[in-house]
Amino acid sequence: MGSTSPWTMSTIVFHLPLLLSSLALALILGFAIFLFEYARRIDSHHSPNEASSRSLFFDDPSSLEKIPYPSIYDPAEKYMSLIIPAYNEEHRLPGALDETMNYLQKRAARDKSFSYEVLIIDDGSTDRTTKIAFDYVRKYKIDNVRVIPLGKNHGKGEAIRKGMLHSRGELLLMLDADGATKITDLEKLESEIHAAVKTENQSTPRISDYAVVVFGSRAHLEKQALASRKWYRNFLMKGFHLVVLLAAGPGIRDTQCGFKMFTRAATRKLFTNVRLKRWCFDVELVYLCKKLNIPMAEVSVNWTEIPGSKVRMTSIIHMLFELVLIRLGYGLNIWKIYT
Repeated sequence: MGSTSPWTMSTIVFHLPLLLSSLALALILGFAIFLFEYARRIDSHHSPNEASSRSLFFDDPSSLEKIPYPSIYDPAEKYMSLIIPAYNEEHRLPGALDETMNYLQKRAARDKSFSYEVLIIDDGSTDRTTKIAFDYVRKYKIDNVRVIPLGKNHGKGEAIRKGMLHSRGELLLMLDADGATKITDLEKLESEIHAAVKTENQSTPRISDYAVVVFGSRAHLEKQALASRKWYRNFLMKGFHLVVLLAAGPGIRDTQCGFKMFTRAATRKLFTNVRLKRWCFDVELVYLCKKLNIPMAEVSVNWTEIPGSKVRMTSIIHMLFELVLIRLGYGLNIWKIYT
C-alpha cells in the first residue's frame, strides 16, 4: 500500500504565501550579508597612510629621470593643481588639454605669482591615451605636466583620489578629460574659496591651511536638459537625485559635475577617507564634508555635453549600489572617518 505525500496541491496553495515570504526574507538577508561583507572588504583595502608613500615615481620621457611622488601632507609647492582622470580618451583629451594649457600659460605670463601643475591619471587605458599624455609632458616639461599610470582600470573615483594624494597645489581642481566645462570657470570656484577663507580669517591667510570645497554645478541647466532628454532618462535622473538625497542629505544640487575645487587642507581630510572607486565618490565627498564640518559651496559653471560619455544603464545600477554602500559603510561604522 503506497504512502500518501502530505504535500497535496491544496496544502501547497495554502502555504504558498508563507513559502514566498520566507524566500523573500532569505534573499533580503542574503543581500544584506553580501553588502556588509563587501563594505568590510572595501575598508580592508583602504589605507589612510597611502598619501605618505615615497616608493612611486613620475617618469620624465625627456630626461629619463624618475621623480618621487609628492604627498598631500607636504607643504604646497604650486598654487594650483589640476587633476584629470582619463580612460580611453585619445580623441577627447587633446582638445581639453590644449584649451587648459593655453589658459594656464597665459595666466602665468600675466601673473608671476601663479604657478600650476597638471596631473593626468591614466586609468588603465587600452588606446593611445598614455602616449598622448606623455607627449604633453615632453612639450610642457615634467614640472608642469605629470602622468600617473594606474596600470589597470580602477574607476574615476580612484583615479582622482590618486591624483589628489600626490599633488603639490594650494588649490586642487578636478576636471573631466572631455573638456565639457569651460576651463576659465575655475576662476569662479577660486573666488568662492578665497571669499570663504577671508570670512574665516580677516588677516592674510594661506588658503592651503583652510578646509573649503566648491562644487561646480549644472543645476541651472536642469530645465533645458529636461526638455531635451527622453522621458526615461529624466525619470532615471530624478530617481537618482532622490537616492542621492537619502544617501548624503541636502546641500548640493549637482553632485555629479566633474568640476570641483578643494583647498589642500580639505583634500587631505577628504581623499584619505574616500572609499568608493567609481561613480559615486562625488556623493561620498558631500557626505564626508558634512561629517568633517568642511564648508561647501556650489557655483554655476558653463557646461557642454561632449559625445563619448561612458555612462551606461549598467553604470546607473552600479551608482545605486554605491549609494547604498555609503549609508551602510558609514551608518554601521564599518568605514571609519580619519581626522
